[in-house]
Amino acid sequence: MRSEIKITGDGSSTLFVPELNEHYHSVNGAVQESEHVFIQTGLNVLQTKEIAILEVGFGTGLNALLTLMKTKNFDSVVYHTVEKYPLKWEQVKTLKYEEFLGLSTEEKKDFRDMHLSPWNSTSTLRDYFILHKTEIDLADYQPSVLFDLIYFDAFAPAVQPELWEEIIFAKLYDTLNPGGILVTYCAKGEVRRRLQRKGFKVERLPGPPGKREIIRATRSKM
Repeated sequence: MRSEIKITGDGSSTLFVPELNEHYHSVNGAVQESEHVFIQTGLNVLQTKEIAILEVGFGTGLNALLTLMKTKNFDSVVYHTVEKYPLKWEQVKTLKYEEFLGLSTEEKKDFRDMHLSPWNSTSTLRDYFILHKTEIDLADYQPSVLFDLIYFDAFAPAVQPELWEEIIFAKLYDTLNPGGILVTYCAKGEVRRRLQRKGFKVERLPGPPGKREIIRATRSKM
C-alpha cells in the first residue's frame, strides 16, 4: 500500500495510508503515544526482568525499538510480533526515528536489523533481546509460548474490525500468563465490553495528548 510521511504533534513522524485513511501512529505525537500506551502503562508495570511480549502489528517497529531501549537492565526479553503487511526498511528509515530519539550507533544497528531480519524467523539483537517476527494474519497465528504483556496496536476498529472481535480477545486471553496484561490505545466502549466478556479485568487509564483514555486489560492470576 502507498504511504505518505506526516509530522505529528510531538515532532516525530508517522506514515499515512490514503487507501485506508489511517495513520500508523497518533497525529498528536507518534513517539509520545507509543511511550505512554505501551511503555508507561504496559512494560513499566511488570514486576519481573524476564519477560515475553507479543506485539500485534509490528508496523514501523517503533514499539519494539522503544522496548529494546527501555530493557537494557533486563535479564531476558523474548519479543514476538505478528504483522500481515510488513513495511519495507526503505519506508521506515524515511521517518528518521534514529535522529528524533538520538539513537546510539548500536541502537541504530538494532533498529535496522529489526526490519532487515527475515520474517518467520528468530533474531538475536542483544544477548538479552530475542526477536521473533511472524508474517501472518492474527486469526491464523498459533503462539508457542505464553506472554506476560501484549501490545495490541492494530489499526483502529473502523479500519480492521476483524481484529477487534471477541474471538480474537478470547485467543489473546489464552496466550497470557496469569496476571499478564494487554494494553491498547483504543478505549471504545464496545472494545472494553468485549474484553470483559472474555474474562479480562479492564482499566480505563488517562491517554496521551489528544486522547482522553486508553485501556489496560489484565488476565486473572488464578
